[in-house]
Order: sequence, then C-alpha cells, then structure tokens
Amino acid sequence: MAAVTVLVGAVVMLLGGAGPAAAQSGGAPTGAAGGKGGVDVVKVDGLIDPIMLEYLRTSIQTASRSGSVAVVLTVDSEGAVVSDGELADLVRLMRTSAVPVDVWVGPSNSSGTGRAAYLLAGGRTVGVAPGARIGAAPAVTPVLSQWVDPGSALGRAGLFGEGSRTIGFQEARDLGIAAADAPTVLEFLANVPGFETKEKTVDGRTTREPVTQVRFTQLDLVHQLFHAVAGPSSAYLLLVIGLGVLLFELFTAGVGVAGIVGASTFVMGCYGLAALPTRPAAVAALVLAFVAFGIDVQTGVPRFWTGAGLALFAIGSLTLFAGGDGVAISWITLAAATGGVLLAFFSGMPSMVRTRFSTPTIGREWMIGELGLAITDVAPDGVVQIRGASWRAFTNRATPIEQLDRVRVIGIEGLVLEVEPEEGGARDYRERRPRGEQASEEGASGADSLDGAAS
Repeated sequence: MAAVTVLVGAVVMLLGGAGPAAAQSGGAPTGAAGGKGGVDVVKVDGLIDPIMLEYLRTSIQTASRSGSVAVVLTVDSEGAVVSDGELADLVRLMRTSAVPVDVWVGPSNSSGTGRAAYLLAGGRTVGVAPGARIGAAPAVTPVLSQWVDPGSALGRAGLFGEGSRTIGFQEARDLGIAAADAPTVLEFLANVPGFETKEKTVDGRTTREPVTQVRFTQLDLVHQLFHAVAGPSSAYLLLVIGLGVLLFELFTAGVGVAGIVGASTFVMGCYGLAALPTRPAAVAALVLAFVAFGIDVQTGVPRFWTGAGLALFAIGSLTLFAGGDGVAISWITLAAATGGVLLAFFSGMPSMVRTRFSTPTIGREWMIGELGLAITDVAPDGVVQIRGASWRAFTNRATPIEQLDRVRVIGIEGLVLEVEPEEGGARDYRERRPRGEQASEEGASGADSLDGAAS
C-alpha cells in the first residue's frame, strides 16, 4: 500500500492540500476553536483518523492560546485508525492543556467505544447522554499507560482490556464515570466549571440560559469530505464504483465523462484505503475480479471468467480490512455492492456491448467506404468519427492521418476500423459490394447483352 499512499498523497496535494498533509502544516482548519472567554464545543464523529486527530490537536492548542474557558469534545466515534503513540500524544495534550478539556458522549445513540474511549481518560469531566454507550476498548498498551490509567474508574468498570464491555448512561452515573445528567450538550456545559448561566422565567417555567459564549466548531467542508472518504464503507464503495466505471470506459471510444468520474472515484477510494488497515492482497483480488469481468464482457456473454470474477470479488470484499478498531464493512454495504456488480456484469455490460458493437446492430457492410473525420492523429492508431459516433481506428504506417483530416473506412477488425486518407485511396470503397452480388450482376448483364444481340 506504500505506492498507493504516495500516489494518493500527490493527488491530494494537487487538489489543494486537502487531507492530513494540509492539516499538519500548522495552520488551523476552518472553524477551529479559539476565542477569549468562551467555551469551544468541538465535534468528534467517525473514526479518529489523521485528519480528525490533527483537527483536535489544533483546536485544543488554539483554545489555549486564545484564553478560552474550556474545550468540550462531543464524541460519537467507534474507534481510531491512528497509532497508539499518536493517541497517547492526544490524551497527553488533553490532560496537560492550559485550557481544561471535557468530554461529552452524545447525543442519544452515540458511541464512545473502541480506542475512541481513551479520549474519556483525557477529559476533566465526562458526560454521557441517555441512549449513548461507552467502553469496549482494547487493553491499555505500554505506550498509552502513562496517560490512560487502567486503574481509573473507566478501567475498574471493565471498559478496557480482554472481555471489555460497553455501558450506558445510568451505569456510567452509578460507577462515578459521568458526573451529572447530560441529555444535551448545553446541560452538560451548565456543569462545566467556569461556565456561567442565568435563570429566565417564561410562562411560569424557569430555564437556564448560557451567559458564557459557546462556539460550536467542526471540520471544514474539504476536510469533512476526506474524513468521510476514509470510512470503511465509503472507501470500499468508491473503489468498487471506480473500477466498474473505468472498465465501462474501456469499451467506449476515447476518454469521456465516465473515464474522469471513474478515475476520480478510484483515487478517492485509494485514499480512504490508505488511511485504513487494508490488506493489499484483498485489494489485488478486487482489481483482478474486474479484469476477469472484462474478459467476459468482451465476448458479450457471462461465462467462466464472470464466475471467477465473482469469486475474487467476494474474497476481496470479505477480507479487505485487517479488522481492528471499528473498521468493518456493513452487510448492507456488501449486499449493495454485490447486487450492483451482479446486475452490471450479468445484464448491463453485456447488453451495452452487444448493442454498441454487435454486427446485427451496427451492420458492417455499409460502413465500408464511409467517410468521416479524424478526431485525433491516426499514426497508426487513433480515434475517428463516423456518422457522429466515435470509433477506435488504425491506418497503414505509410499513410498517417492528421487530426481533422477526412478519412475513409476500408475495413473492420473486431471493434476497430481500418481507415485511409480520403484522397489517395487505392479504390473507391463506396461502390464495394459482396463478391457474390457482383458476380450475379455481371452474369445478368451478360445475359441482357446476348438477348439484345439475338433480337
């Protein structure tokens, strides 16, 4: 995967630095936290990947420099794909920051599980929304042990290590992990030290409103895109779609919109896979699956190679990720991808090829002698346009054809046209007929001559 990572890194730089390389430049992403006297609420969702990790670092450091009252991380994450050393550095920054960092797992149905649960060990106070769950983290490694204490309330609750479990809001309260009721982030903020509120009575009901300024921040649009691409399901689907569209483009003349879309989705899928614990052999199996599909698409009939492609596709899909912290493809995603591939290569692609290239549909004889235009140089290979349709073509090396020159079709070999310049052709192929028809016409002409002589 190293070559893929280098390739994707170069593409990302050309796209404007979106991704981890840009985040590590030292500048804060758009929307980063920081503001004197306020509280910065930073959203943490999805797997903690290099983009999210750098964003959290930048947000905490910016808040420290600007004198914020506190930083609150709102967590909805099921794991991390960064190293233990990087996670340890983040927890260390949370615990040693000049600005206190608090952690709230919410809203309802959110998770702070897997290695993402280590973030709770770095929080000054922890809140859990009703319906949210925390825990099920791996055992604390020596690298993490300096900042994640297995003997803390989290560790004693059995949330770390072999046989770890998840707990909900009420259990977190009973075990002393969650300090107060926090169904919403604002109710959690009301219990953060230094956060000021005031009471307000409306229609006989007394409510609390914040006095301290609250700033909600999250990744900017470009970083959100790359963060989403690095998800297991999205990376897998982008790779499969990209390979499928590129294969479709191979059976069309020239490079069109499908080629651009296929290449773009393939590169984005490679970027996502490079950020995840991916098995190179599984990626190779997926690529070989589409090569096998292409062999049978050429014939227009699903045969042995389609079956081989499906077997390789299944193996590659089921073994793509090396497991680990929240990295898995959902069965819904696998079913959708498999259904799409079956539909495409048992019905869609063969029908397209038969319609586009089969003899009964386009008729080969009428094309002999047709005039057209060279879209590219044909020397000896290129692309020509015949009656508004683009075709791959070749010519004799002794008679290269320049772009925009007029050409004449003199033969067809498979799916490729043989052409020659309009001027200088050896024969006028526009009058060419099957040899049997010519013999019949010559015989009829001779009979008419004899009848005329007899009369």
